Amino acid sequence: MRVLGIDPGLTRCGVGVVDVAANRTARLVHVSVIRTPPSMPLEERLLTIGTGIESLLDEHLPAAFAIERVFAQHNLRTVMGTAQISGVALHAAARRGLAVGLHTPSEVKAAITGYGAAEKKQVQAMVARILGLAEVPKPADAADALAIAICHAWRTGAGAPAAAGTARSSRTPAQEAWHAAERSATSSGVQRRLTR
Repeated sequence: MRVLGIDPGLTRCGVGVVDVAANRTARLVHVSVIRTPPSMPLEERLLTIGTGIESLLDEHLPAAFAIERVFAQHNLRTVMGTAQISGVALHAAARRGLAVGLHTPSEVKAAITGYGAAEKKQVQAMVARILGLAEVPKPADAADALAIAICHAWRTGAGAPAAAGTARSSRTPAQEAWHAAERSATSSGVQRRLTR
């Protein structure tokens, strides 16, 4: 499944496209950052980023769309810009009838590293490793967009657990950690239902 991930931002909007196979292996298709200068009028910044996202959607034809969920920060101006870009991006996805996933930073960190409080550098290093890249994509917004896309694929079953007989060694350490967490959560849920 092909997933387009967005790390929303008004100055730098990260966009990453990955193809994820049934065994959860991921391949880089595209990564970039759409930039707008703070001196540009707000409506033109939104138009520039929206047009860039739409062009990438039309070029890469993803089956799914994922974006970081807007969360409260101390800087209200940053939150507003992020929310505005998120709205523009969600509109572009909805116009194309794409399934949309909203993921918190801790969800993305847990999916990629197996630890929800991982440092950004750890997440970026794992993204490079998962995709088999020699270097971490730069700037950080680009790597974050790829992490969001991978997280969405793994969480929604686009990269379903490896089929029976698939060697465990074909998964990365992060994939193993995520798979173990899914098994544990499923087992706990079943156990809770049985004890009620």
